[in-house]
Amino acid sequence: MMGSTKLRQTALALGVTALLAGCAGPNPRDPYEGFNRAMFDFNDTVDTYALKPVATAYKNVTPGFVQTGVGNFFGNLGDAWSAINNLLQGKGEDGMSDVARFALNTTFGIAGLFDIASEAGLQKHKEDFGQTLGVWGVPSGPYVMLPLLGPSTLRDTAALPVDITGDIWRYKEPIYIRNTGTALRVVDQRASLLDASTLLEDAALDRYEFIRDGFLQRRESQIHPDTDDMPRKRKKDDDSESSAPVSSESAPKELNSGTPAAKPDSQ
Repeated sequence: MMGSTKLRQTALALGVTALLAGCAGPNPRDPYEGFNRAMFDFNDTVDTYALKPVATAYKNVTPGFVQTGVGNFFGNLGDAWSAINNLLQGKGEDGMSDVARFALNTTFGIAGLFDIASEAGLQKHKEDFGQTLGVWGVPSGPYVMLPLLGPSTLRDTAALPVDITGDIWRYKEPIYIRNTGTALRVVDQRASLLDASTLLEDAALDRYEFIRDGFLQRRESQIHPDTDDMPRKRKKDDDSESSAPVSSESAPKELNSGTPAAKPDSQ
């Protein structure tokens, strides 16, 4: 009798397990997870044994004002492409602000080494063609981990050739200076993320999922920034009208934080 009961319990457990397995499907945001995890491991290995040590040495040896100048210089070049994308997205005010930033920093900021525009109150934007496609209504498609380039989506991957074409540094001559500058840009960007990557390594149980979900949420907020402000705005409205009854229509709706969105922010 006891054996029969255990047999039924085992069969029931196996049945439930099979049912759950049958209901579980691939993550719709990340249907290529097997490939993406392999690329994540590859990128992580390259970063661990090559890029991160170089970036650490660069940060420890290079004076802070030099690092700031390098970041400002390439950030200024990025402002020109951001201006074009803001204008393509119909954000005329932001686009003209980026044009003014680029002009001011290129001239008075000595080719962008000094960020005079930020001190003058001109906000910096980071816009790319993947975001522009998103604003135009092009769906992001699944999440993709690109070799060496990192997180992306199908839409952002398709936009990469346009972003590369829009990079002013791509046309720098002679080629050896262009290549040297490109390497310096990559190392400087990696050095600026050293503290964040260390915190991520200490905190995240599954770094792949943490990076994927954070990337997708960030890209969604870049294309639809109002979604970030909505909960705060509604909370403010609720606080200012706390004496009024709250209807079901005025209650904040749960945001889908897992909606795929777009890029690698390359700047």
